[in-house]
Amino acid sequence: MSKRWGNLLLIGTHIAGWLPLIIMIVAWSTGNLTFNPVQAATIRSGRTAIIFLVLSLAITPINTLFGLRQFIPIRRWLGLYAFLYAAVHVSIFTGVDYGFDLALLREAILEKPYAFVGAATFLILLPLALTSTKGWMRRLKKNWKRLHRLAYLAGPLATIHYAWAQKADIRIPIAVGILILLLLGLRIGPVRAWASQVRYLPRTLRNLFISHNSGRVDLSVR
Repeated sequence: MSKRWGNLLLIGTHIAGWLPLIIMIVAWSTGNLTFNPVQAATIRSGRTAIIFLVLSLAITPINTLFGLRQFIPIRRWLGLYAFLYAAVHVSIFTGVDYGFDLALLREAILEKPYAFVGAATFLILLPLALTSTKGWMRRLKKNWKRLHRLAYLAGPLATIHYAWAQKADIRIPIAVGILILLLLGLRIGPVRAWASQVRYLPRTLRNLFISHNSGRVDLSVR
């Protein structure tokens, strides 16, 4: 992929990152965000956060399976957009639903499992977003990677929060959870090594085929 296509990929990521928020704000301001705009905004922001979180977790496996290193630069931005929508999600919950009443918020978090898990997920994403810059990478050195492995915990927790918040139909949260487990599984040492070899299989088979055919031609000439 050329630098031009890399830039287009980055631009597309930013457009995809801001578009759901713009659409939601316009729908809210024009009174078109369903009959219960607060609930709709909460659900939309939460789902969008999970989508970007899953996409950010998918970049490394995509590179492992297909060797597409050009996608790696957008991984950080996908994680930041996941945090952006998680922050919007939490802000609606704490500010609009509970009016920033600390006593009510404390009661809700302690009494509602989905709220507790959601708060834990946000607290995990917060330091990851704050330390996403190159400056923090230099400061933290090896500890930066250790810290950002917390994203592997944020994914499953976000799925559990999603499933608990749904209460009824949890088919989509289950599907998301399975996908996240697959993406995390591809990071396990032996699995990752096997997956990295799989992408070379078509090339190896092609080379064997060419070598075999070349051998047949040589024999016929002799």
